[in-house]
Amino acid sequence: MRRSRKVKILATIGPASSSAEMIRKLFEAGADVFRINMSHTDHAQMRTLVERIRSVEEAIGRPIGILADLQGPKLRVGKFADGKVALKLGQTFTLDNDLAPGNADRVHLPHPEILRSVQPGHRLLIDDGKLELRAVRCDGNSIETIVVAGDKISDKKGVSLPDTELPVGALTEKDRADLDAVLATGVDWIALSFVQRPDDLAEARKIARGRALLMSKIEKPQAVARLPEIIELSDAIMVARGDLGVEMPLEAVPGIQKQITRAARRAGKPVVVATQMLESMITAPVPTRAEVSDVSIAVFEGADAIMLSAESAAGAYPVEAVAMMNRIAEQVEQDPFYPGIINAQRSEPEATGADAVSLAARQIAETLNLSAIVTYTASGTTGLRAARERPRVPIIALSPVVATARRLSLLWGTHCVVTPDAADLDDMVERACRIARVEEFGKQGDRVIITAGVPLRTPGSTNMLRIAYIEADKRA
Repeated sequence: MRRSRKVKILATIGPASSSAEMIRKLFEAGADVFRINMSHTDHAQMRTLVERIRSVEEAIGRPIGILADLQGPKLRVGKFADGKVALKLGQTFTLDNDLAPGNADRVHLPHPEILRSVQPGHRLLIDDGKLELRAVRCDGNSIETIVVAGDKISDKKGVSLPDTELPVGALTEKDRADLDAVLATGVDWIALSFVQRPDDLAEARKIARGRALLMSKIEKPQAVARLPEIIELSDAIMVARGDLGVEMPLEAVPGIQKQITRAARRAGKPVVVATQMLESMITAPVPTRAEVSDVSIAVFEGADAIMLSAESAAGAYPVEAVAMMNRIAEQVEQDPFYPGIINAQRSEPEATGADAVSLAARQIAETLNLSAIVTYTASGTTGLRAARERPRVPIIALSPVVATARRLSLLWGTHCVVTPDAADLDDMVERACRIARVEEFGKQGDRVIITAGVPLRTPGSTNMLRIAYIEADKRA
């Protein structure tokens, strides 16, 4: 099954879409990669979902990527004697280490790292920013604040700290247990929540040991401030606009989205735009005009993937949401302005052989109007370089490693095919042309350009370009 668009669709699986039948329907509607949200999924459910995705993959015959999204540190206030309290603007309210139930003057904050880290002047945003507190006095055991906005607080509401860097990593004990569990199932991508600094990736990288690739979710101001370093140490980036819009001014999020997308593209790292893209389709069969525009902006920016969350996981119209996103993306990519916008955002290639070959392949393919760029890749690096160029022609990534093909299913413009390794150069060329024809990227007499490393089976040695004609099926 060949997609007629280059941007990929990442769909979250949940109560509305967890059956094998629904997963297949989502794939057929346009989903390329499936997300399992570990905030709402236990290990047994996760294993069942992975098995169902793999069964659909086997039935369809196309590699399908799986992203496991770790919950990350969830910071919450304690409980109140009456469940909730009303507050007044300008009043004093204290968060402390006292285990007693809260009242209108104070509440327990079961996070000593927050009590030690917040400084006078720092903001504390409660319940997704519905209540804003500003610290005035801090002693390591309590934080005395002033109510700046909002008028109520209740049990276990979340706490966001846009001005405070916490001395804790991105992995909690739950995340470590979840990470071990998802790695055992062979998922392809791990999303790390609430990354603050480059070092936050180190522990996950050590545990993963190459068994899955790491995607950093950018949702905190501290991560935006260290974006180049985080991108360098990540395998992919997610613009997680939900918490980003809580911890930073809402009006700043669109610009930050562009900043992150372009920085990731320059670095040749896949970038996903996520959160509330078709939010109204949780309860409605059609999106708002503003949501359609929001999706189109991400596609025009050249994002590798656009993501559905509750729309496909818990909404009333999961298949319709995927199909709508698919139609929007197809329409945008057919727009006459689309090629020019994508071309204008290209950056200079890095000074490596793989980048130089990928640049040359794109230029030759576009100059000669070839049918496709066919790249052989065992590790996935050559596929990444090819996608970084954002060519006008399709990319066919051939790999003998099924895990590599699944990971590359997230990449812009990349059609992944699992195929045995070529025996020699002639076999490689014949195989590339045959697959291009079978997968309907070209017909007899069309030409493709092939990139590979010679000698064969040498990872990271991309050094060859070959233009070849697609011939008739010799086995016919």
